[in-house]
This record gives sequence, structure tokens and C-alpha cells, in this order.
Amino acid sequence: MNNEIVLSVRNLRKWFPVRRTLSEIFRGKRRWIKAVDGVSFDVKKGEIFGLIGESGCGKSTTGKLLMKLEYPTNGQIIFKGKDVSFLSSAEEIKKYREQVQMIFQDPYSSMNPRFRVRDVLAEPLIIHKKARTPYEIEKIAEKVLEQVKLTPPDEFMDRYPHMLSGGQRQRVATARTLVLSPDFIIADEPVSMIDLSTRAEILHMMKEVQQDLGLTYLYITHDLSTARYFCDRIAVMYLGKIVEIGNSDDIIDNPLHPYTQALIAAVPEPSPGKENVIKDLPIKGEIPSAANIPKGCRFHPRCIHARSMCYENMDDPELIEDSNEHFVACYRYKEIK
Repeated sequence: MNNEIVLSVRNLRKWFPVRRTLSEIFRGKRRWIKAVDGVSFDVKKGEIFGLIGESGCGKSTTGKLLMKLEYPTNGQIIFKGKDVSFLSSAEEIKKYREQVQMIFQDPYSSMNPRFRVRDVLAEPLIIHKKARTPYEIEKIAEKVLEQVKLTPPDEFMDRYPHMLSGGQRQRVATARTLVLSPDFIIADEPVSMIDLSTRAEILHMMKEVQQDLGLTYLYITHDLSTARYFCDRIAVMYLGKIVEIGNSDDIIDNPLHPYTQALIAAVPEPSPGKENVIKDLPIKGEIPSAANIPKGCRFHPRCIHARSMCYENMDDPELIEDSNEHFVACYRYKEIK
């Protein structure tokens, strides 16, 4: 990893309109789901940047915005010095996707069940005209299967997705992102659909590939344990906004935001020989609707440390640096530290 910035996201927003009732239509009222609401971060060349948070906090929407599967309401996405926020032509998007690829969350639905593994790997090469002959396609497919530890490749090339285990499917999904030799890979919860026994194995394989090829990853997950093992830096997301960013070890060992502290406290701890006891977590209530975000700090309805300043301020707290590139967005973090 070096200090060269591959991807910069600045004040990124994605709002979806809520279906209106008849009275709202007559009143001219419009409500919005603020799935991503002013997100900013940088990803350095060769690093694994983690984006973590509860389900529904906007992690996957952020990944889709970066992959150009969705377009932002406003904000900037700068990739390798070029503004790619609102690419319009099919040719521009195609060129961008040669360099940016995505591993989707569900390996069971992200592959065509009628395609054999060789077809799954050949499709990107044909679309982007990266190979001229069937022989070239075959050689590239064999090479990437070896990189993801599906060996010997000949044994897997003619299998259909239903003939593969969950771990093997995820390896094929990873291989599909590698055939175009991208610079940046968005991994959207790549091990969430895989049983625990193979998660570490898949992550270890992905890390080896990343180091061997000098790739840059955005790793999206809700699993703190895998994020600490896999990521160099972590951003914690809550209700469409980033509330803390820092080195992986700093985030886990010294969490500053009350939400991050609650996430870490919720991680189960093995206690051999003892009965399982439900923990008393430092958080209350349920996550608010993204269509009705609270004023002030959006975490205050659930925060056990909230005071009047947290909800009387009209704006969200800004990310400020505490120490050594560890940023937090909380009015009272110094008091509760």
C-alpha cells in the first residue's frame, strides 16, 4: 500500500423517492429515502478499505454507485484523477468497468445457471474484446482459476453453477472479476452466503490474489471479525453516513463513536463450559427510517450517551481527526472516550 489515492468519494448522496399517498400528491409533498447521505472517503492504491455497518445502512448502495449500477443524486466519484460521477455514454461506462469490477453478495444468483464455468469467465472477455480466439479465452480462464485455487482448472471448466459448492461458486465469482485485470474490486459481502468453515479460506485466497496482483479492494461487510482480519482501514456507516474512519486495529481496539462501540460489544464471545448469556448492549431502540432521519446527530435516539446538544443541533456532527488518521463524527466522543 502507498499514499496514492485511487478512488475519492466526496459528499456522495443517493436518495430514492417514497411512493406517495393520495393526500401527499394533492399537497405536492415528496418524501425521500436517504440511502446514502453525504458520504466521503478515500481509498489508497493497494489497500483493502472496509465499509461496515448494520443491514440497511447504505453499504451496498454505495458499492452500486461506485460500480455505476446506480447514479448518485449528487456528489463526486473521482477514480484515478477522473470524475466518473455521471458517466453517460455506454463506451465510457464500458471502459470504466474494465478497471472496476464487483464481487456480488450472492454467488447463487450472480451467475447464469445455464452457463458453464468456461462461459462465465469468457463472457467479460468477449464483451470487452480482451481475447481474440477461443484458445486465448481458454488460457486466461485457466490462469484465473489457478489464481483462485480451483485446480486443476480442467476439472471445473465444464461444470454448471449447481455442480459447485458455495465456496467454489464464490471462487468462480472472484475469478470472473480477475479476467479483465482490473485495478479496483468492490467486494460486497463476498462471504456472507458461505458457511463458517470456508469463510477464512476464501478471505485468505482473496488477500493472496490482492497482494500478488497489487489490487485495491473496497470490502463491504457487517462482520467485524472478518473486517479486522482482512482490511487495512475501516469506515463505519450508520443510516447513510460515515461516523468513524481509521486503521482497522484502532477501530476495533479503540472505538470512539458510540455506534462503533455497540457494534463491537455485540460480537459474540466464546465461553466454553458456560451458559450463553444475552449481553446488555450499549444501544437502545431500533434503527430509524431512512425516510425520516432524526435532526442533529442521527444516532441520538439510540445513543445511551446522548445529551441535548446531540439533538438540538440542526446538522450532523462532522468527521474530525482525533489522532493518527482516526476520524469520528460525534459531539461528545472526548467525554465518553
